[in-house]
Amino acid sequence: MNVLTTKYFKLLTGALSLFAVLGMSAAQAGGSPKSGGFAMSANIAVNSQYIFRGITNSPEDGNAALQGGFDWSKGDTGLYFGYWGSSLGYSKPTTNTGDGFENDLYAGYKGKIGGIGYDVGFLTYVYANVDDADTTEFNLSFSTGAFTAGIKLNIGNDVDWSNEGDLYYFVSAETKLPKGFTVSAIAGFYDYDTGPLTTTNSGGFRHLDITLSHAIGKTGADMNVTAIFGGDDRNGVDQDDAIVFGISYNFDI
Repeated sequence: MNVLTTKYFKLLTGALSLFAVLGMSAAQAGGSPKSGGFAMSANIAVNSQYIFRGITNSPEDGNAALQGGFDWSKGDTGLYFGYWGSSLGYSKPTTNTGDGFENDLYAGYKGKIGGIGYDVGFLTYVYANVDDADTTEFNLSFSTGAFTAGIKLNIGNDVDWSNEGDLYYFVSAETKLPKGFTVSAIAGFYDYDTGPLTTTNSGGFRHLDITLSHAIGKTGADMNVTAIFGGDDRNGVDQDDAIVFGISYNFDI
């Protein structure tokens, strides 16, 4: 059994076990999950750069990036789906007119088992004006209190930024500070698979992001600054540290 097959076998076994537990939990609760109408929210942000998983030497957008999306959830059933998009500072091929645009489509199910929260789903990347970049990731995470840990596995295609089978895993935390500030951090790591995309580094530390945010008066918007400490990419190239400034606004629809 090769490395990729082993990953998929473990992933599918874990997912099936999770759904089995969910099914038994629902049965013990006396039936199916509660239902309700759809709730919808939206978000919009402007950031000084768009840096994807610590690749600071080649940002997705090295200039101000416009980003935003929508989220839908089905009552208290745990089902959700959404969209998120971002401007890019490049296109492929470079002969394309205008820069590219990233579109992320995702769906999943979240809930709790005891005091542990879980979130399982899929995210599909669809790029406009960028060839050989579309793929899908399987996402699984667990959380307790202020801490979250999870994985994102490329189960779609070999693309220009990831080989099929690449595994990204992370740990994150968030807490409130005095004077209305919030600080959060995420450390990301990679296990790189072989494929068309050149790879000389088997994996390791990719990035550490530390974000400090605060509400802007009573506007409903937040300002934030993120310090990014770069690790190595899939070819062992050390990534520079960077600072990203941003403003975001979240609202219900």
